[in-house]
This record gives sequence, C-alpha cells and structure tokens, in this order.
Amino acid sequence: MLSCLHAQQQFIAKGKIEFEKKVNILNQLKDQQEGDNSFMQMMIKTLPAVKTQYYDLYFNDTKTIYKPGKEVVGAQKIPDWIDGPANDNIVFTNLAMETSNSLKTVYESTFNIQDSLRKADWKITDDTRTIAGFECRKATTIIMDSVFVVAFYTDQILTTGGPESFSGLPGMILGLAIPRLHSTWFATKLELVEVPETLLVAPKKGKKTNITDLKTQLTPVMKNWGKMGQKNMWQIMI
Repeated sequence: MLSCLHAQQQFIAKGKIEFEKKVNILNQLKDQQEGDNSFMQMMIKTLPAVKTQYYDLYFNDTKTIYKPGKEVVGAQKIPDWIDGPANDNIVFTNLAMETSNSLKTVYESTFNIQDSLRKADWKITDDTRTIAGFECRKATTIIMDSVFVVAFYTDQILTTGGPESFSGLPGMILGLAIPRLHSTWFATKLELVEVPETLLVAPKKGKKTNITDLKTQLTPVMKNWGKMGQKNMWQIMI
C-alpha cells in the first residue's frame, strides 16, 4: 500500500476506495411528513439525525465493484420502513462494455438489475474541492427527470467510475451529493492494492431484471405510499 502523497504523484488505474455515506434521516422524515402526524413527530425526536454507512469500491482500468464496507459500531438501528430499500447495494460496472449489474434489496425481494450504464448529461464546472487528498472538480447532472446530483471527480484516477451506479466523468468520482435524498457519499481514503479479476465480477444472486422492467413493477406499489414512495423509488434507481 502506498501513502496518499505517493498516490498523487502518478496516475492511478487500480485500487480500493472507501466511501462514507451520510443520510440526514431527520430531514428525510420532515420531507415525508403529511399533515399533523404525531407518530412521525415522535420518530423525528427519537431517531438519530444522521445515519452513516461505509462502502468499498474496488477498481481497475475498465471494471469496478461497489459493495458494503465496514460496519459502524454501536449505530442505532433505523426501522426498515424509514430507512427505505436498496441500502446494501452491490454494483458491478464494466466500463469497457458500458454495462452494469446491481444487486439491490427492495424489502422482501432481491433484484439483479442488468442494464447499460446510465447516460448522464454531466455539466463540468470550474469549482474544486479536496477529497481524500485529491483535488476534485465539480460536475452536476439531473437524473430521473428531476433529481439534481452534484459530483466531484479526480482525473488522477483514470477509471471513470464512482459510487453506486454513477460514472461517465473524465476520472473517478470521489464525492457525490443528492439533495432530494439528503444523502452524500465522500471518499475517506484510497489504498493502492492489487485487485484480482476474481473480485471484479457481477453478482449472481437475485431476480434478474432491468431498470425499465423494475420501474414498471414498482411504480404502482410506490404510488400508494405518497411522498415516502417517491423517495423510495429515487433511492432504488440511483
């Protein structure tokens, strides 16, 4: 393993990135509250304001796999109906083939989503931010017609991937924010480790589907859930 200082003295084409995901549960609940809901008010007072999770992204020059990382010791359990679906995703991307395989749990069902990479219309800005020791440039896009996304990428890492199903910028995405989900993903460290091909493989489990078919299945169900249903759909589709 090389230090971050050494890492920045070269262009990087393989390694492991740890991402810290933070979700503001308090703000999510406030968004979903409809009318004078005393039960929701009680949950807002009881639950932690922010939930933290860790994920690992392994990559080489053409492939990435994003999966749950270390557990947060002592973290308070968030009820599933509040936490929502698709929180332990495994996402494999083949950048050369422009394909993605995602394993996502949606309550009682596990789906293996096989599809092409998302075609995001990124707008690159001149703003920069340092993340995990790398200077990153800011880019923005809109997905699912109305969900605004902010990303920060570094061209010092040649692989054009990122957390969850995000890719398509001229370098690795090390920071991500989705305001409508009150969620952020930021890299905490890079490890220059060997990444065996046996690790960079698509998940095999789950009911096989694609984004269009999954959306067709879930939309009628989620419509009955009001604002929470809309939030769940965004959470599943990222």
